[in-house]
Amino acid sequence: MPKMKSRKGAVKRFKMSATGKIKREHAYLGHILTKKTRKRKRQLRQAGYVVAADVPRVRKMISS
Repeated sequence: MPKMKSRKGAVKRFKMSATGKIKREHAYLGHILTKKTRKRKRQLRQAGYVVAADVPRVRKMISS
């Protein structure tokens, strides 16, 4: 049986933190930035974590 391959798009988007959580970047910072407030853009630059309900699915995608 061939080796299982990880999903390369997911590997590029998600990183494991030292405590085992899965880090992700926020969306909505690519364009149309003039109507977004400074506070909102600043908060979108910060990394977030994957929601607990999605963790098993993302872990499976990045670890195969």
